[in-house]
Amino acid sequence: MKNLSKNELIEQIESARKVLNTSIDEGEDYQQIYQYSVELDSLIEQYIIAGF
Repeated sequence: MKNLSKNELIEQIESARKVLNTSIDEGEDYQQIYQYSVELDSLIEQYIIAGF
């Protein structure tokens, strides 16, 4: 895991959330939606572990 600043993590979380929401809204393949969800979860986990 790459160490990111608080602001970088927040920006990446917001971006990943938008991508996930768009993929759901557009009815993309379940596997792709799942992958976006896993990526978002990973970013949120990094944020929590960092103690921000």
